[in-house]
Amino acid sequence: MPSRGTKALRRTALRRTATVVGAAMAVVTGLAAAPAVHAPPPATGSLRWGPCAGSTQPGAECSTFSVPVDWADPRGPRLELAVARRKATDPGARVGWMVFGPGGPGDSGVTMVVDRVSRFSPEVRRRFDIVSFDPRGVGGSNPVTCSAELLAERPSPQLKSQADFDATMAYNKQLRADCRARTGPVFDHLDTAQTVQDVDALRAALGERKLTFHGSSYGTLLGAQYAETHPRRVRAMVLESVMDHSVAATHDFLRAEAASAEDSFQEFVQWCDRTADCALHGRDVRTVWRGLLDRARQGELEDPASPGRALSSPDLVNKIAFRKFYEADYAGLATVIATMHASEPVPATPTSPAPLPPATPVFCSDWHLPVRDFKTYASLVAMMHKTAPDLPYLLPVHMVAACLGAPTANPQHRLDAHGAPPILVSNALHDPATGHPWAVSVARQLGRSGVLLTYEGHGHGSVTSGPCMQDAVDGYLTDLTVPPRGTSCPARRP
Repeated sequence: MPSRGTKALRRTALRRTATVVGAAMAVVTGLAAAPAVHAPPPATGSLRWGPCAGSTQPGAECSTFSVPVDWADPRGPRLELAVARRKATDPGARVGWMVFGPGGPGDSGVTMVVDRVSRFSPEVRRRFDIVSFDPRGVGGSNPVTCSAELLAERPSPQLKSQADFDATMAYNKQLRADCRARTGPVFDHLDTAQTVQDVDALRAALGERKLTFHGSSYGTLLGAQYAETHPRRVRAMVLESVMDHSVAATHDFLRAEAASAEDSFQEFVQWCDRTADCALHGRDVRTVWRGLLDRARQGELEDPASPGRALSSPDLVNKIAFRKFYEADYAGLATVIATMHASEPVPATPTSPAPLPPATPVFCSDWHLPVRDFKTYASLVAMMHKTAPDLPYLLPVHMVAACLGAPTANPQHRLDAHGAPPILVSNALHDPATGHPWAVSVARQLGRSGVLLTYEGHGHGSVTSGPCMQDAVDGYLTDLTVPPRGTSCPARRP
């Protein structure tokens, strides 16, 4: 935990950054700089909206706006951020703008608004102009670009020696240099503290005095740090499937992630045991699953998405099981497992890990998760396997391996959002990626501002999981009606 002196230095740095942001808004909006840190700069809604290139979906409009590459140097290089909007379907009942913070890192907010607007409730779509953006380094906002050949050469996270550890460190250094050269100066300014100021620039460009925000998954880190940096510029904020950026130790981060994933696997097994419609009902699900893991380790399990190609055991865990847990699609996972179990073995072939997305540097810039040497790494992997014995080499350990040696511009710290209004912290009880304990922790860090809303079901994402959740979130966003603290909503059937 940071000392009081460290916290004071950080708060001073944030205030200085906010002052810089106020000055830089003049570039975004063409108006005078804000005279005070917490006084929102005036804006005229200067974004120019037009058709979204390549989209066949009616109703969405796209634009771009310019921000500094480095908010500490507002007169330096700039980049264009891609944004998209959909107008409220009932203009007469319109509340204002709602900004959506996408997850990932690496998800496109533009794609969400253009192609997946149904993930928002009908009431939110009726009452708000919904707007989102591609965060810096993603999609249409100066995406991180790296050599495809080099990305394909990523070392396996299944390190077996100090030599493997050293080789991974050397590869990471080479990849960062390649990505930096291809991406440009924004590569060194991808952290969420920079994106917070991008969101405040967007708020001003939209002409909103205060921000209404919905962040999902990795977008909750963005929302929480916005509330910390600009607490009095928040109107309403929903943090859905919550990341806890106060988890400082690599061991604690990986253990929490493994425990959440294993909880979802156990829930899946129990569902199969009691559900006649499960394709594995009446069978020992764990025995079937471990048989698939063994075949994958030997390079004899066919990838259902690429016939004729072998599927690695990490990809079986992360591409097959984990993705189904995200959607709480237990029936679909059982069917896939049953089909793979009945399939003929493919000839044994070597497998390699799938390339991590180029947006991995965003994660590395926000999370300081050091590993001293191979011995330490091996102990972390062993701890994860003990915590999640059914799910070896989960994605978080891949991310830790990919970040070895990387600088961290925005390391973990406890939230200090004093002065923020009530913030709704929403999480499923059985979330495979952002466990419910993280949501409890973030709500506590927010103090009086934190209001925890628990969905007693499964999956990654919860705000539209049944009428109880939807009504609570809709009422808060539209009318600022805060649900009673500790509210829980019943689960829907998986």
